[in-house]
Amino acid sequence: MSSKPRLGRPPASSSAETRGRIIDVARACFAELGYEATTNRTVASEAGITTGAIYHYFDSKLEIYQAVLDEVQRRVYQRFTAAERSADTFIGKIEAVLEAAHQLNREDPTLAQFLGASRIDSRRVADLSDHMQSTDPRRDGFFDNIVDVGVQTGEVAKSDRDAILSFIQAFTVGLTDGLSHDDTQHRQAIDGLKVALEGKINSP
Repeated sequence: MSSKPRLGRPPASSSAETRGRIIDVARACFAELGYEATTNRTVASEAGITTGAIYHYFDSKLEIYQAVLDEVQRRVYQRFTAAERSADTFIGKIEAVLEAAHQLNREDPTLAQFLGASRIDSRRVADLSDHMQSTDPRRDGFFDNIVDVGVQTGEVAKSDRDAILSFIQAFTVGLTDGLSHDDTQHRQAIDGLKVALEGKINSP
């Protein structure tokens, strides 16, 4: 982590900007270092403010973490929702979401890296488990709706609904946790998933 000039309490006009900078910096810190190793001092230093100034915006490290989680979820699902609405079929929706995920990862890999780290941290830090559980229904509900489209269009057999949903959850977690650090592998994995989804694995 680099050393930056520190600022005290900023003027009101820059308050929102400073809060946003703290969230951005904290996301990168949590992704790289994990929750326990990240300190408010580290975040403040990276954000260019004093440790004391950070308390003008957040009461605790846990509150910073929750703000980061909320912001990541907002950004990710805003893009995912726009992507899935661009297609009418199950396969079209999933492929559009995969492309949105890849574009997001190219723009800011700390989004996926934070989510990957958060799954580990939530198993190690009791205070985080409740916060992470609150994100699961949003993720599950989002993909539930896409799979239901597949059932309605006949692309997914009703008897296979739960299995397909588990398959989607498995590969989205894999892309997030395992490949977000490597853009080339991330791209290759998405292309491979598309081949599988389109039933072309055995095609010449």
